[in-house]
Amino acid sequence: MLDELRAPATDIRRAGNVEAQGFGIAGPLLLTVRRFEDSRGVFIETYNRRDFEAVGIAEEFVQDNQSLSVHRGTVRGLHFQVPPAPQAKLVRVLRGRILDIAVDLRAGSPTFGQHVAAELSAENGLMFYIPVGFAHGFATLERDTEVAYKVSALYAPGCDKGIAWDDPALGIDWGIDPATARLSDKDRVLPRLADIGPCF
Repeated sequence: MLDELRAPATDIRRAGNVEAQGFGIAGPLLLTVRRFEDSRGVFIETYNRRDFEAVGIAEEFVQDNQSLSVHRGTVRGLHFQVPPAPQAKLVRVLRGRILDIAVDLRAGSPTFGQHVAAELSAENGLMFYIPVGFAHGFATLERDTEVAYKVSALYAPGCDKGIAWDDPALGIDWGIDPATARLSDKDRVLPRLADIGPCF
């Protein structure tokens, strides 16, 4: 699925220690950052404003979030904030492994309602950039998974929205058993895409 949604290999941008690859849906980017390894371990420059701007990520990130999911099959999402406080996100995994999803909610977009996916792990070190106009969510593929992400707007309860992770119209294969998925009470009652329509 992921290989089908990534853009052609020619759509690769590099600057400094970061490489960005696009998807078949315009906007999201999969990022690889250079790892410096020696006998002591590993050093990674996880964010450099100059380099990220050079590959197309110009947001000013104003808040850092981190979650720990104890159980495999935990689903968080699909979440987004609407104007006047929409959020772009830059997601990475500190421990464990996730399937990360972005769903296009942009009005007039030729890919409205479609999604892209990326498997992120502490081992592969990949990061996922989700721009404004997308719902975001992930499923944990291992126990004790920690996820860290930057956002471009502060949390605004009045702008906080979501769509159901298992909406059949989205056609998302989360890589877990839906019958045993663990969700928050809030996420269990999110509306379907057809009930909300474009949000941006």
